[in-house]
Amino acid sequence: MKKVTSQDVAKLAGVSRTTVSLVLNDVPGTHIPESTKQRVIDAARKLHYYPAAAARSLASGKTHVIGLVLCEGPDKVSADAFLPDVMRGIADEVSSHDYTLLFHTGVAPDDPNSYMKLVRGHHVDGLIVSAPRSDDPNLLELHRSDFPLVLHGQLPGSDIPSVDVDNVGGAEKAVNHLISLGHERIGLITNAPVSFTSANARLKGYRNALEKAGIPFNESLVRFGYYLPQTGYRAMIELLQLPERPTAVFVASDVVAMGALAAIHERGLKIPDDIAIVGFDDIFASAYTIPALTTVRLPAYDLGKEAAKLLFRVMGGEKLVEKQISLKTDLVVRKSCGGKGKN
Repeated sequence: MKKVTSQDVAKLAGVSRTTVSLVLNDVPGTHIPESTKQRVIDAARKLHYYPAAAARSLASGKTHVIGLVLCEGPDKVSADAFLPDVMRGIADEVSSHDYTLLFHTGVAPDDPNSYMKLVRGHHVDGLIVSAPRSDDPNLLELHRSDFPLVLHGQLPGSDIPSVDVDNVGGAEKAVNHLISLGHERIGLITNAPVSFTSANARLKGYRNALEKAGIPFNESLVRFGYYLPQTGYRAMIELLQLPERPTAVFVASDVVAMGALAAIHERGLKIPDDIAIVGFDDIFASAYTIPALTTVRLPAYDLGKEAAKLLFRVMGGEKLVEKQISLKTDLVVRKSCGGKGKN
């Protein structure tokens, strides 16, 4: 079959090839009537004509690519059962704007500049940075340079646009539930080191709940996970070896909680009779552990979709009234905490 060209589209739409190029490459600053634009678009669709990506980029000055930077190592990304729904939300919104999504994973602590190559090489029109580190200097540099940037997770002390869940409030809900069941010696296993903003916020929520209940914060009951089940396993073993072990543990990630549950079962202890557990994220597997895991449910798909929506607003030059968007969480009560729950 003969290859369709822009001249074919121009002929069908009754316009010049230049007009076809301006419309289909979304070149800014043109004054082409909407009715003409629609004729060009309809003709291109009818003929199944799509401009080459390279030509489109040259004509519009845009790559039509959005970058998603995951600030976790490859092993941690692969173990993150919460991530697929977030990515699906981003991808759906990006696709609706006729953009492509580029994933950049595994920003190593020893190479914090790796994702900056996407920006300096003009490979993306905007970035969503997930799980930002508070010690990453590139984020403030990008923001100061007016490069379109949105965070998944807030950066304390900055006004970078962000979309996040209420990590502090969610953690408080989890710990408050354990307190309502009569627990006072409550341990914590974080989802990541506290240099990650989500981990720091969930630690804060844990401490807030204890303080409001008049329970002293005990540093010996805190251990640090790092996204993977094995880190939860090791952390729980350490808590169980304490002279006076906790009666309940809030694990700030369901994936990390999987390892913690394994450690408890291995010791021959019963959940929740000997120790109660509450997680965070409500990943698919949480309803099928034995017993089923009480956890904090996050709106994963919405978290991704809202971040992409916000980025397109930033890219469009909109002056944002609200730069930090916080999505609500819900406590899903199951059997692992000993409360009235399902399964």
